[in-house]
Formats: sequence, C-alpha cells, structure tokens
Amino acid sequence: MHRLELKVPPLIVVVVTVGLMALTAWLAPMKPWHFTDATSLAWTLVVTGGLVALAGVSAFRRARTTVNPMHPDTSSTLVTSGIYRYTRNPMYLGFLLILAGYGVWLANLPALLWLIGYVLYLTRFQIIPEERWLSQKFGADFQYYRERVRRWF
Repeated sequence: MHRLELKVPPLIVVVVTVGLMALTAWLAPMKPWHFTDATSLAWTLVVTGGLVALAGVSAFRRARTTVNPMHPDTSSTLVTSGIYRYTRNPMYLGFLLILAGYGVWLANLPALLWLIGYVLYLTRFQIIPEERWLSQKFGADFQYYRERVRRWF
C-alpha cells in the first residue's frame, strides 16, 4: 500500500484540479474557441456530471451503505443496480464531467490536460485501493461485477 492511497478525499482532488485548470488558463491564455454553443456544452457537461454523481450517492443511500470514499472497508453492500450497471465509479465520473465542463467554459486546451491527471490520480490512489477492499469483502460477487461493468465508462 502506498502512503497516498485513500488519503486525499476525492472532493479535494476535484478542487485542486479546478485550481490547476484555472492557473493554467491564466498562465497560458488562448484565444476563445469559436463555436456557438461552448457555454451550452459547458453547462450540459456540468449538469450531466452533477446528475451522474448524485445518482451514485442516491444508490448508495438506498442500499444503506457508506458514501465515505476514505473508508471502503465500512461498505455494507455491493451496489450493482441503477447507475452502477453502467459505471463502477459514477461519483468520480460525475466529477470528471463537471471538470470537463469547467475546462470548456475556460476555453483553454492546456487546462483540459489536467483531466488526465485527475483520472490517473484517482485511479491509482483511490479506485484501485477501493477495489482491493471490495474484492476482499465481497469476493466472487465483486469479481463478477468488475468483469461486467467498466471502471469509468
């Protein structure tokens, strides 16, 4: 286990990524993108991301299991219904869509590169450790679920 695993709450990772995107846009400004619906696309991504993340939280609440990403060991139920039929990490995917919307709103291509960092960091230091716990706790059920449903989308 690496010392960064399950140490930084995903919401903090989102806030840091927003800051890095804003700093990048400030340090490396670009001419605005010239397509008419950039603002609409940005809002569509943000709203869709919010709905995807809320669907994940709602499914956890209905199953009466923890939403706390820092303690996957306290999970009481393996949730595989609702949005979890399509993605194993709807909350993180929702945050990614929100960040993508912010990047479109910034109209700065270099700022969008931080989305890759967000995905790589969360996968390595949050998702993989979560999956280790879930595999230990739910065994073959989690393995079967993992084989059927993608990690991100």
